[in-house]
Amino acid sequence: MATVLTLAGDGIGPEIMTQAVAVLKAVNEKFELGLTLEEGDLGGAAIDRAGVPLPEDTLQKARAADAVLLGAVGGPKWDGIERSIRPERGLLKIRSELGLFANLRVAKLYPQLANASSLKPEIISGLDLLIVRELTGGIYFGEPRGIRTLENGEQQGYNTMVYKTSEIERIGKVAFELAKIRAKANGTAAKICSVDKANVLEVTELWKQTMIKLQQSEYPEVELSHMYADNACMQLVRDPKQFDVMVTGNMFGDILSDEAAMLTGSIGMLPSASLDENGKGMYEPCHGSAPDIAGQDKANPLATILSVAMMLRYTFKHEVSAAAIEQAVSDVLDDGLRTGDIMDSDETGLTLVGCKQMGEAVLAKLG
Repeated sequence: MATVLTLAGDGIGPEIMTQAVAVLKAVNEKFELGLTLEEGDLGGAAIDRAGVPLPEDTLQKARAADAVLLGAVGGPKWDGIERSIRPERGLLKIRSELGLFANLRVAKLYPQLANASSLKPEIISGLDLLIVRELTGGIYFGEPRGIRTLENGEQQGYNTMVYKTSEIERIGKVAFELAKIRAKANGTAAKICSVDKANVLEVTELWKQTMIKLQQSEYPEVELSHMYADNACMQLVRDPKQFDVMVTGNMFGDILSDEAAMLTGSIGMLPSASLDENGKGMYEPCHGSAPDIAGQDKANPLATILSVAMMLRYTFKHEVSAAAIEQAVSDVLDDGLRTGDIMDSDETGLTLVGCKQMGEAVLAKLG
């Protein structure tokens, strides 16, 4: 029997997790998946309970689980504490401890939300982009790092951006394989855009060279292109549909995936997956903890619910249940239900709902 560990976290985390768990329980029963659910603390909630953002009992549960479903972490309540034990450190640590090196973020525009994007419908309509981000290396984990005092008394902050060939090859293979799967499903040619800054950063020159060698030796059927990170940011706004799969390092992926998310109109609609080498993963919405609306029933639970669908697809290989959740979400949007973040005041026939009502509507469609 497989186990899913749920980590509600902070801010709107508990609200969106409640709705996502209800959906997970429903498909677990409907499709007889045989999943067992457990709970744990991460982030600020864990600090309040145990004094650290990732308690040992949570880590042990995560290691034993087949998948982890996360809400969100962080908030101003913990901004004043020691940097090394802030909520976000727990998130970074669990990714590292579980070896979750591959982050998958889908930027897919639901046709019902075409008017919610800041871009013109003709530019954004039909967008279905996958960003593959290396998650356990690069500047976020590189050593040395810190804040030091120079001889003249001035302080200096420093971080180190490092990648080994093996780390680049590992994430590259994930991207190439996913490009092939997407191409087969869509009846198109497989293509990848690798994003770097090879003109000024030696570490990304190695990234580019490694991607080229990998494509030539193992994936000659996949079209590989390269783009500097600053140009990629511009191109995502100018012509986002030119991309299918983008692969990049930790820092550039952090930036690009959030930009791509907002192209769809709301980051509250987009799920993500972080996978290890065996398919075990942690699944979470792309958005943060949104403490300004926490406890007000205003949060959009759809990204977390869609993260459940990703979990069923990538870790448990159950396409039917994953597709059922995605169809239920689409059906709810067809009915005109909208949380505040995707509400268009100029569009008629829409109904503003809260987090709880949106989750219940998805459940009803599943039923």
